Amino acid sequence: MPAYTLYGAEVSYFTGKARAYLRWRGADFEEQLATQQVYRDIILPNVGWPVIPVMKMPDGSIVQDTADIINEVEAAEHRQPPALPATPLQRFVALLLQLYADEWLVLPAMHYRWTYNEDWAYSEFGAISAPQLSRPEQYEIGKKNGQRFKGSLPILGIHAETIPGIERSYEAFLREFSQHLDVHPFLLGGRPCLADFSFIGPLYAHLYRDPESGALMKRLAPRVADWVERTNTGEAGSGDLAPDDTIPDTLLPILKRQMREQLPSLMATSDLFAGWAAEASSGDTVPRAVGQIEISIEGFTGPAAARTFALWRLQAVLEAYAAMDTEAKVRADALLTSVGGSALATFQLPARMARKDCRLVLA
Repeated sequence: MPAYTLYGAEVSYFTGKARAYLRWRGADFEEQLATQQVYRDIILPNVGWPVIPVMKMPDGSIVQDTADIINEVEAAEHRQPPALPATPLQRFVALLLQLYADEWLVLPAMHYRWTYNEDWAYSEFGAISAPQLSRPEQYEIGKKNGQRFKGSLPILGIHAETIPGIERSYEAFLREFSQHLDVHPFLLGGRPCLADFSFIGPLYAHLYRDPESGALMKRLAPRVADWVERTNTGEAGSGDLAPDDTIPDTLLPILKRQMREQLPSLMATSDLFAGWAAEASSGDTVPRAVGQIEISIEGFTGPAAARTFALWRLQAVLEAYAAMDTEAKVRADALLTSVGGSALATFQLPARMARKDCRLVLA
């Protein structure tokens, strides 16, 4: 019997992240489709709401978040090299790119799926939920299930006002990533790391696999499509991360894009989170959103929910920075200044968070 069971689906953003990591790690796992029965019997009793992926560990316990899945398997397997880089600046940047992939690339991923691939997505969702039914019956079930995801677009900030900016930014990102891949096979050098597994979530499960956006990627950025195929299979790479804890110069345009687009939204969300945290107590469940912010992408602005999970991912970044010694902080500060992110060097969240029973709580 495999040591780990991953409950998920090919169509799922975060299942893609966990799967690519497990393949790369060489973990003894099997993937089971998250059918209606799996939701009823495993996911809902253990997690409390419908979400994938979840992982069943060898002791039978259930782990839900992808970062937690990776951390748990890393601790259990004791294998080298580590998924999270061992050196301080590369660890910091890998966590920054996880924040970008998990909480910002979701905008193009969801936009392209529900604007250009909607009917296809309904069919996929239905086939997952009820594989025993006919295709027309699956489509109707998929449409019902998919409405919840389509309905999240305004929450994420995907509106008529922002869509031109999302598309312009995504196509520029593909060019930037392609130029990086001209020099390096993976994000931080010659092998994959946490940053690559994080990017696979949006770039494989949505933007490569969905037919219309997949055709766009293959046409505009064949090198990115090739990276998706290699990373998704768990390719180990033929080298190591960049030497001497350095960050490839070809990665700087992507980091600049992150700081220009995502960082202001994180700071605005943190301001609203401060108001909520001031009235809350330790152990209180953190709401999924704490109000509304404005996001701006390539000059196009619109409203979005102030989503708190992005702050949880940011907290990991800030903790990595705080753990650096003086020399590493000097290098990190120089990097942040070069990409327009110097505000992160002094930024502090108004309150710490923790995970308890698969939920965010105030620490």
